[in-house]
Amino acid sequence: MKPQIELLAPGGDAEAIKAAIIAGADAVYCGLDTFNARNRAANISFEQLVCLTRLAHQYDCKIFLTLNIVILEREFRTLINLLNKLVNTTLDGVIVQDLGLLYVLRKHFPTLDIHASTQLTTHNAGQIPFLKQLGATRVNLSRELNLREIASLATVSKQHDMLLEVFVHGSLCVAFSGLCYSTSATAGNSGNRGRCSQACRDEYETTESGNNFPLNIKDNSAFFDLPALIEAGVYSFKVEGRIKGASYVHTVIDSFRKQIDGYIETGELTQTGERLYKVFNRDFTNAFLRGDLNQSMFIDNPRDHSKNHMVDQLKADKGESISVVQIHDAKQQLQQDKQQINASVDDKIAQLRLDKINLSLIFASEQGQPLSLTIITEHMATQLAEAKTDTQVLYSTSQMLPSEKLSVDKAELEKRFKNIHNANYDLVTLDCSGLPDGLSIPYREITQLKNAMLAYLNEGQAVVAPVELPKLNRQARAEGEHTAALSILICDKADASLADHTDADIYFKLPDAYKRGCTQYVDLFKQHPKLIPWFPPVLIGKDFDVALNILQQVKPALIVTNNTGIAYHAKQLGINWIAGPLLNTTNSYALMALKEGFDCSGAFISNEINRQQIKQIVRPQNMKLFYSIYHPILLMASRQCFFQQSVGCDKPRIDNGCMLSCDKSTSIKNLKGESFAIDKQKAGYPSIYHQEQFMNTDIIADLGDLFDGFMIDLTNIGAGDRVSPDKTALIRQFEQLLQGDNSVKTDLANMVPESTDSQYINGL
Repeated sequence: MKPQIELLAPGGDAEAIKAAIIAGADAVYCGLDTFNARNRAANISFEQLVCLTRLAHQYDCKIFLTLNIVILEREFRTLINLLNKLVNTTLDGVIVQDLGLLYVLRKHFPTLDIHASTQLTTHNAGQIPFLKQLGATRVNLSRELNLREIASLATVSKQHDMLLEVFVHGSLCVAFSGLCYSTSATAGNSGNRGRCSQACRDEYETTESGNNFPLNIKDNSAFFDLPALIEAGVYSFKVEGRIKGASYVHTVIDSFRKQIDGYIETGELTQTGERLYKVFNRDFTNAFLRGDLNQSMFIDNPRDHSKNHMVDQLKADKGESISVVQIHDAKQQLQQDKQQINASVDDKIAQLRLDKINLSLIFASEQGQPLSLTIITEHMATQLAEAKTDTQVLYSTSQMLPSEKLSVDKAELEKRFKNIHNANYDLVTLDCSGLPDGLSIPYREITQLKNAMLAYLNEGQAVVAPVELPKLNRQARAEGEHTAALSILICDKADASLADHTDADIYFKLPDAYKRGCTQYVDLFKQHPKLIPWFPPVLIGKDFDVALNILQQVKPALIVTNNTGIAYHAKQLGINWIAGPLLNTTNSYALMALKEGFDCSGAFISNEINRQQIKQIVRPQNMKLFYSIYHPILLMASRQCFFQQSVGCDKPRIDNGCMLSCDKSTSIKNLKGESFAIDKQKAGYPSIYHQEQFMNTDIIADLGDLFDGFMIDLTNIGAGDRVSPDKTALIRQFEQLLQGDNSVKTDLANMVPESTDSQYINGL
């Protein structure tokens, strides 16, 4: 049996979406001017979305809308207005990052198909049922996974009736998607809001290993891995590129279409992939997919690699002794090829029209007969085709009878039907000439007739009434708790002794990676029952299995987790859990999703949002709120090595030994002179940190009544070569601050001289 494969194309502007459709995409994902993670893309209007959806359906192509950013509390009113419009279109699905939006969609807009964005960093078996419970029908996996890991998750997805998407081509972020805060911390914007400034593509001062673009990674391409992905159980092959133009989209999608169709037909890969190098690329790698993380994944040039590839091919064909003239001629030919691609694509998409459909409504009846409504639609799909006309006749249930008081006259019908002039239709005719005066039917039947007409015009989909979100009732802090409590995060077993100097809760940060069969942390928590396990955001493969085993063996009274897979199993085991700060919680509905769906007992509010944005959040009943007031500022974490391109490394590739034993640190400096610490803890992912620590003492006075607890991070992670403050003294100062002694602010500023609270000021 031939496998079911979806080729999912990017669409920035209307021209790119048209290009994807005629190139043979099975589906296209695109964004409006708001609520999407590609603000730099041209994007489309709502009216264009409706017309493009209609056009796509004529080619058996689906349209998915990206709503893939974290949502702020004040935005939900605007968002609900948009959803009320979307639910009455023929849109095929929405792509979502925010947990609060997932909750709202599942509860209030069940007819909209929900896809979990790659921004949700989905990479383990527990996250898939978590997302399923929130209403998602498919999930886009993290781009860092290898074939074995993808195959394992495909099995889990099938068990939960979820479809699986994998990115097969386009730009790669060096950081885990959804966990990159570089733009938020340094520029006041956020990748989680579609405003990534692409720090990974920036030029830095030349590193020890001689690189000027040490974070710049090649583009992803699985063009020759399609059989393995099909075998692994992947349903949707997704191409990145909503910032790219029509010629790029058409070339890539047409190439993949031919490759997929050729393989399904013959069992062989029939395409060379050479056309992919004729449009923008940074050279290609499939190293994540192969599980071979090596230095060749990087390229010291973030710009178009097409010409360099052409020269390399020329050298391979003719030898190293090629002349300058030959190189010039080849570059000229490449330019001509690109111009020809552009012209060809422009010519093809110029034939596709996005005109509204002309709509004529003709009412007629006689006494004793039902009221008839003849619907005539006329539109042209292409410039060359003749106008297509369709006619449908609808009838009222009751017969038209004389009425002295009420009559269904033209004025009444115009009042009820004039709003059919919308994003999809131009109402050009409203003809009531065949309707005698003085006749009427019950008004409810006119409403029924209108609804039947709207369903017919919307491909048989019945009209959905507008939704209003119920008002949220602000809940007070738990009775008897008058002051927010202090909590402490540690990662060194020796720091467990800090419990002797404070009554604060102490969280112990678990690593990202483990030796197989690891039991040391089970023993640690059993020996120190006051320690509260803190789970990291990324737990892949066996590392998730070991982390889950810790949860199952220890069965602590409370945990904090930044990973939704662990959260899902905590609920199954009846363990109280707190959502960590890296779950990007920015609104009340995200809190409700966690509370109602997964018995979450508390949540950290995201450090990306500011005072006013935090203040608007409404606490659900019986749920505690927390905030980290002192911590290193994580900019990005990666599965790839940052040291190969910065200080160099003798090992050619990353392996399990690197994850468990490497604890290097260094720094890189951008051309503005700003320095960033690169830190690799043993059993942790390589990470980059801001040069300053986050320290926000103002929030205690500003919003102390909102929070049940404030946390300080004493892990020393990301400190680089800075001397860390005395931990016992630091705890004492923060405890005094929470007790109302503001005089210690000066002491804290002296203890932590390199600190900032810019995210609390700027927000999202």
